[in-house]
Amino acid sequence: MTGSIVRSASEINFLNSGRSNLIYLFVGQSICAVAQPLVLFVPAKLAAVWFPEHQRATANMIASMSNPFGIFLANLLSPVIASQEKYIPLLHGVYGIPAVIACILATAGVNEKAPLTPPSISAVNSATEPFFTGLKQLMKNRAYIILMICFGSGLGIFTAFSAFLEQILCFNGYSNFIAGLCGALFIVFGAIGALLCGLYVDRTKKFTEVVKICFALTSLTVIAFAVASNLKNIAPLLVVICSLIGFFGFAIYPIAMELAVECSYPVGEGSSTGLAFISGQVQGLIFMVVFQSLTKPYAVSPLSSCGMNQTEIYDWSMATLVMAGICSIGACIFIIFFHTDYKRLKAEAGTEEERPEDALVQE
Repeated sequence: MTGSIVRSASEINFLNSGRSNLIYLFVGQSICAVAQPLVLFVPAKLAAVWFPEHQRATANMIASMSNPFGIFLANLLSPVIASQEKYIPLLHGVYGIPAVIACILATAGVNEKAPLTPPSISAVNSATEPFFTGLKQLMKNRAYIILMICFGSGLGIFTAFSAFLEQILCFNGYSNFIAGLCGALFIVFGAIGALLCGLYVDRTKKFTEVVKICFALTSLTVIAFAVASNLKNIAPLLVVICSLIGFFGFAIYPIAMELAVECSYPVGEGSSTGLAFISGQVQGLIFMVVFQSLTKPYAVSPLSSCGMNQTEIYDWSMATLVMAGICSIGACIFIIFFHTDYKRLKAEAGTEEERPEDALVQE
């Protein structure tokens, strides 16, 4: 909320002199960025503390998908609200409303850090390990390291994919509308895939199988995109491919977060999921730099729809092929080498089995 208010101040004339509007903008955006980890790391912790074992994956999915769904709404509403430059202050004000409402609801509505009655056995012992002790355990956990690296590579690929999608497509003549449609359906079908997989995993507890299958199918669809994005006049096929990338790729995110907790228990949920997400952010930054360095500038492209400035046209064919290669390597490593026990579920099952014996002893 504070970041949104400060950022909106960059549009108020009497507060600005010289370049002070840029200062307000950067400070506000930085404050929002500092708050982002809380939103991104909290789903697994929220699911573990507030929901029973048969609802955790679904709860994690709903909380995790709220972030990309918000991005989808922003991309949808921005051109409608700010059709002209003079409406940018209005756009900032509208974006500040959800932040203010969320802050008020969180401040006034959340009074307990955990329910009075723990929903599961593991919720009682949530985050029993100190942070640095848990960090050392994570670095010694082979299964977790494989998950962290492979999940991070997938998240990094998705970050680069969503950032460069319009530039990739415009070189071969696809309009901003097609790029926007691909991006929108990428998120919409991603939410659908995450919902279906979350419900399935809550019923079956097949975390590893679901993540491996979705990882394999995601890599295949990314390969298809790398080929199709270099062809012309196949907009419907590109839309379908981007939808499938979202469907299978977004399904990995909440399930992988739950899997990170399962393979690293009793390390705290925030530590295990947070480190995996940081891996994705770091790899995403590296991939974005690498992919941009692989592009080839073109002075003239008769098919391009990238805008009037022809010096900004780049051929992304090599970058998309490398993107597909990285995704495929990550999928192969994860499918072949990742094996783990579900430690949290085993701990809960073991505690429940001990309960009847404890009752007999007390009698």
